[in-house]
Amino acid sequence: MADNVTSLFRGTAAHSPSMAALTREGGDGAGPVDFCIPCNPYFPTPAMFDEMAVRLREILTYYPSGADTITAELCGLLQLPPQCVAMGNGSTELITWIDHLLVRESLAVPVPTFGRWTDQPMETGKRVDMFPLQESSGFALDLAQYAEFIRARNTRVAVLCNPNNPDGGFLHKHAVVQFMDAMADLDLIVIDESFLEFADAENEPSVVQEAMIRPNVIVLRSLGKNFGLHGIRFGYLVANPALAGKVRSMLPKWNLNSFAEYVVFMLKEHGAEYAQSLHQVRRDRLDMAGQLSSLPGLTVYPSQGNFLFVRLPVGAEGTVVRDRLLTEHRILVRECGNKIGSSSRFLRLVVRPQVDVRRLVSGLEQVLYGTRRGAAVPEPATGTGYSSGTAAVDRLVSATNGAGLRLPPGGPPPPAQLPMPTPMPGPVPVPAAAAVPLPAAAAVPLPVAVPQPMPQQMPQQMPVPAAAMPAMPAMPAMPSMPAMPAAMVPMAPVAQMAPMVPAAPQMAAAPGAGLTPPGVPAHGGLTAAQVRGTDGLAPAASWPNPAGWPNAG
Repeated sequence: MADNVTSLFRGTAAHSPSMAALTREGGDGAGPVDFCIPCNPYFPTPAMFDEMAVRLREILTYYPSGADTITAELCGLLQLPPQCVAMGNGSTELITWIDHLLVRESLAVPVPTFGRWTDQPMETGKRVDMFPLQESSGFALDLAQYAEFIRARNTRVAVLCNPNNPDGGFLHKHAVVQFMDAMADLDLIVIDESFLEFADAENEPSVVQEAMIRPNVIVLRSLGKNFGLHGIRFGYLVANPALAGKVRSMLPKWNLNSFAEYVVFMLKEHGAEYAQSLHQVRRDRLDMAGQLSSLPGLTVYPSQGNFLFVRLPVGAEGTVVRDRLLTEHRILVRECGNKIGSSSRFLRLVVRPQVDVRRLVSGLEQVLYGTRRGAAVPEPATGTGYSSGTAAVDRLVSATNGAGLRLPPGGPPPPAQLPMPTPMPGPVPVPAAAAVPLPAAAAVPLPVAVPQPMPQQMPQQMPVPAAAMPAMPAMPAMPSMPAMPAAMVPMAPVAQMAPMVPAAPQMAAAPGAGLTPPGVPAHGGLTAAQVRGTDGLAPAASWPNPAGWPNAG
């Protein structure tokens, strides 16, 4: 496998080869220990798998029931009205239909995040306004600044992932509801709760009940991640009946397979086992964070998901660490160089049982600090090399030096000749018609808990004053502003410099803040290359519980 591992990663359209491909390549019929795919390792139970195995022939032979039948069973379990729910062949199918049906011209999303929220709308010609999460603040999302960014860009659709993937950042329910009210005039707000079942920072963090009574909110949920069954491909969304029905009407007749049906109908008898699995994942997350934090130079960011986001020591190249862990230790990890807003210095590591974590820590110690075949971090990094492990992303970044700067024909200039960032000029007047303030609900500053990364302590982020989000009544959607000339768009800072993200009021006035015409992907906002160049170095109750499956909200 050692000779082919890099080609395996470069030859896949996804971020990593499938487990089937890795198993075939290994030659011994066994796959690696999986720290890559964020799956619940404790559910289904071995007894449930045995039960499915007995019925395997029947499951594979016959058609499933229609999606309405399967959805009705799930809704009975979650105590949700079926007319407010649409089930899909994985959350990715639902994201695709949300984009096709409900995203007209532009979508805002904090980055780094789940890749389909950036890639899907760009593939269909929408403008994607990417709001960079800052490493210096532990990748915490400030909802007040995000709201200002959306207003400055006049974006029509907003996405929140809670917890966020890959960093596991968490937003409390009251803050999310306040954000939804402040953005009530947008075409759509999507709250992606795919990993919310693993959170324990709040007893009832979901906003599904609030989504059903709002005209422009969709909540997305994943079953494959929670139930440890990615291969089945099933998820669902919750919205008001009109929105849910619009998506449901476009789904294929048999978009849910027989395995999905069988699992959904099994769940009512296994609520206690499912609740216990979530509890165990939360305990393992704490233990795993502690063990990883003991490694010198490794930074572990607090997470409410079933994964941990870690920054490798200075000088470590993520693709090298990934490939050596796989070839020398049979451990698969998620290297995040091909995730917009991240770099190859970051890994996302799925929470697993302690016996597997000890194997991971031992492998990292040998790869990062050992002497066999050379350590992965011999000295601080120099140069501008970049490798994501995915050929298409590498071509994008190699053409722009990872920071939106075109390389000269002879290669990169010496550091002394690198252009400095263009100074931020004075404000550009904004037409009165475009200066629509936030609704009254946004007058109260949005409280945001800023996590402190380990082992080093990050400073607390200052709260945004109420004056940053004035209280005004809701107004109709803003008309589009003309695009600014391309020559006026400022260059992004070079990769070696700390990220320069202007404050929210400056975003609205900067020369590059003019709107991109609908149908032009990304140009005029933050491009993928520009965002990649920003690299600043700086037991709770939950549904369901053992007593049953109470209200999903």
